Amino acid sequence: MGLHKHQSIVDMREPPRPDWVGLRGVAAGQAGFFTAAQAAESGFSKQLLSMHTAKGRFVRHLRGIYRLVDFTPTERPLTPIDRAQDDLVVAWLWSGSVGVISHESALLLHDLSDALPARVHITLPAADELRRREVPSSFVLYFKDIQPIDRAWMGPVPITTSVRTVLDVTAAHGDPNLVRQAIDQGLRRALFRVWDVVPAITYAAGFAP
Repeated sequence: MGLHKHQSIVDMREPPRPDWVGLRGVAAGQAGFFTAAQAAESGFSKQLLSMHTAKGRFVRHLRGIYRLVDFTPTERPLTPIDRAQDDLVVAWLWSGSVGVISHESALLLHDLSDALPARVHITLPAADELRRREVPSSFVLYFKDIQPIDRAWMGPVPITTSVRTVLDVTAAHGDPNLVRQAIDQGLRRALFRVWDVVPAITYAAGFAP
């Protein structure tokens, strides 16, 4: 009897109110974006997500990824991420926050070369290569375990370091002109040393300037 009474009391309790402050705090560090899982942690059920999206408070960008409509540029970190489009943040959240922005997209963020990739380049852990997933056509995926020493943060997303980026573009047989530009600019800005990028130098030298 006591057990049934306890259960009825629990069942009558109101669900926790959504924590708008908490959700905004999470989104503020991610250029206004958040995932459905992050929203759930702040008390937003799937039904509430749908309701606020229908009312125009949230915008759905990809499955499970939303953005606060009233997120203003003044709240955003003033870094090169602003010039690299919001797709970078969306791609990182889509990866489950385990990916690292890399290759030509990282060249853009490091302001190395004239790289202006039409798609987002992101490297996922090697083990993720076996996972079945629906990949947006705007993403280019690579699979490799990026060590902590080879990654940095640019605004709200992790990216490969300048030297790792140049070597990755080289290994992927990227545009030799971009590699050459990245080497020249990186050396001039003391981002790395000649012996750090020998494979890239050799690669770029194999193509006529």
